[in-house]
Amino acid sequence: MTRRGEVGAASTELAVLTPLLIGFMLLAVYGGRVVQAEADVAHAAQEAARAASLAGDPDAAEMAAQQTAAANIVEGRVACRRLLVSADTDMFAPGGQVAVTVSCEASFADLVLLAVPGSRTFAATAVEVIDTYRADQGGLP
Repeated sequence: MTRRGEVGAASTELAVLTPLLIGFMLLAVYGGRVVQAEADVAHAAQEAARAASLAGDPDAAEMAAQQTAAANIVEGRVACRRLLVSADTDMFAPGGQVAVTVSCEASFADLVLLAVPGSRTFAATAVEVIDTYRADQGGLP
């Protein structure tokens, strides 16, 4: 039984709470997409550094880093407006290291109802050691 003063109270509460619930759901979606983008960019940087460390020379390392990072970003769930990949090959020698930085500008324009920026840039750096006992490109020494 309802009291005479409580008629329509449930529908009023629902009308007030629905926008809040939708806002919380959109905020959860935004948080999930941010975490996914960070993970995808970090994974792309790690894979690109590994590919660069296996290359035969610094130029090939930079090319391998570019291609591997782009392929990993496409495989992931983040859509980059702008993808920048830089490989630091200053210490590219057996026993040295190669560092790859991947930067991705991801769009959040589809989450218009939230007051979030339209895009956000995610960046990650990964370092891989170059094998000390690696063979030359021509085969074993």
